[in-house]
Amino acid sequence: MNAVNAVSTSNRSPSSPSGSPEFSGAVLLCLLAMMNHVALTGGRITVSLTALQMGLSTFKVGMLVAVFAVLPMLFSVRAGRWVDRVGIVRPLVIGTSLVAIGTALPFISQTQTALLIASCCIGIGFMLHQVATQDLLGHAEPAQRLRNFSFMSLALAGSGFSGPLIAGLAIDNLGTRTAFGLLALGPMLSGIGLYALRHQLKAVDSQLSGAKEAQRRRVTELLAVPALRRILMVNTILSGAWDTHLFVVPIFGVAIGLSATTIGVILASFAAATFVIRLVLPLIMRRVRSWTLVRVAMATAAIDFMLYPLFTDVTVLIVLSFILGLALGCCQPSMLSLLHQHSPPGRAAEAVGLRMALINGSQVSLPLTFGALGAVIGVAPLFWAYSLALMAGGWANRNPPLESERKP
Repeated sequence: MNAVNAVSTSNRSPSSPSGSPEFSGAVLLCLLAMMNHVALTGGRITVSLTALQMGLSTFKVGMLVAVFAVLPMLFSVRAGRWVDRVGIVRPLVIGTSLVAIGTALPFISQTQTALLIASCCIGIGFMLHQVATQDLLGHAEPAQRLRNFSFMSLALAGSGFSGPLIAGLAIDNLGTRTAFGLLALGPMLSGIGLYALRHQLKAVDSQLSGAKEAQRRRVTELLAVPALRRILMVNTILSGAWDTHLFVVPIFGVAIGLSATTIGVILASFAAATFVIRLVLPLIMRRVRSWTLVRVAMATAAIDFMLYPLFTDVTVLIVLSFILGLALGCCQPSMLSLLHQHSPPGRAAEAVGLRMALINGSQVSLPLTFGALGAVIGVAPLFWAYSLALMAGGWANRNPPLESERKP
């Protein structure tokens, strides 16, 4: 069943208004998010390689790629408040349109300005689409909410793998201009999907109209909610583990003499594991509480990071990367579900925006911090430092908030 059903009065989460909407297009909406995510993940690579081919300096290339994360980091909380106020239709349409413009513009004109506008449009557009999508999927009965976020996580795992692959193959065989043209097909198809869902999406907006009149409040009020603060902290640590792996493994691989292809295989095993675990995640979540799953994932990731720099054998590194992918890939649906469960009424999208701001903040700050530290202390201590961070996060959450969604 693909519908987002109404939340029963006895089992309603704080973020869910009375009479939550029925929505039968959850799977299709996840596929639309997947198409936009292909444009994002492929766009990062295509923008950077196009800039290098144009002769731009590595500093300018880095700035172009950083824009993908910096702007969403700055504006995602405001975007969440806007979604809470106006509903999900306009953010979905505007977000998809911006991603389409961002991928189509460099297809038309390959200039430094076009690449900068593309980075801005794709980053902001995908952020808007994601905040609205996660807000809609979260307005559901708890079990269905977990299933919705499992669908979305599976879709994004697929696009996280296929986006860079499509971009790389297109650049090598067809050129960067055509690569942008192919990536633009994703948001265009997503726009067609939104048109097909227009009646259901408008019906959802009308049913949630009472929840969209929340007064403007400070984001610190969200952080003052103990359970929500803990969820955001854990989510940021787990997201940072993901980014740390993607950033540090290539440096470690070069340090021990691995080829680019071998490093790519190690990272690909991580991506494959996230897809595999999300295929079976609905079965796991029927038997395991969300916080238990999160704590096991943090412990597994901590051990994995501790062992990583002790080995140079490629087979072992592939196995460690795969295990890490299984651990980190299983947490997103649980985190999103818990986020909606503990968000104050009418502020779920704002909480989603805050989560995205923290994630994008780590994507910007961790590479800069670890890049500077790595030059001084070496690569191995970077793995161990983040292992300690995961251990500290797991210890801090040894007594997590009660999961009311599991109660009868």
